[in-house]
Amino acid sequence: MAQGLRFVLFGSPGAGKGTQANLLRDRLNVTHISSGDLFRHHLEQGTPLGLRAKEYMNKGELVPDEVTIGIILDKVMCLPDDEGFILDGFPRNTNQAQELENTLAAGSRNLDKVVHIDVSEPELLRRLGGRFVCRACQAPHAIGEGEDGAAKKCGQCGGELYQRDDDRPEAVKKRIEVYKRETMPVLGFYRERGVLVNIPGDDTVDEVNKQVLAALGA
Repeated sequence: MAQGLRFVLFGSPGAGKGTQANLLRDRLNVTHISSGDLFRHHLEQGTPLGLRAKEYMNKGELVPDEVTIGIILDKVMCLPDDEGFILDGFPRNTNQAQELENTLAAGSRNLDKVVHIDVSEPELLRRLGGRFVCRACQAPHAIGEGEDGAAKKCGQCGGELYQRDDDRPEAVKKRIEVYKRETMPVLGFYRERGVLVNIPGDDTVDEVNKQVLAALGA
């Protein structure tokens, strides 16, 4: 089994990184490190870092590097040397990618793969418009057109569902624009290092998961 794998899940907002990360975490027995979840945790705790991150997230903008890099790398490097991890939502630009590479190299820990889930823009807009998350466990849920997501309950824990501010239409379009401008160049960074694999992401969750597992050699 692929225990100990260290990899990044890459893709635009709405590509399904969180859903795939949850499936892969359980299947591969690795730690899921989500930048968004870490920021929201800090917000819930009322820390200055969380409040600052929220200002940018609500506008669909990237959280500045100085806020992001430290918290993510501290989390990564506190893991045991033989423990694998999934990075979800980081790195988001080449500066973050370089900092991650330098930190891992200093600890003799390298990335095994960078998996890019490639989803078409119309599909991204459709998904994000119907995405609600659980307040309790943060599990994502797809709500069909015309359905009232706030009236439904989480399928995992029964918690209340809500739509995040950064999943509302105006913020969604801005997030996709920012992703194209700031984050797409990171693909080239990892392509040069020979660790990038592209997975078509418009298919079903199960089919995408099968392709990701195959790409990871699991």
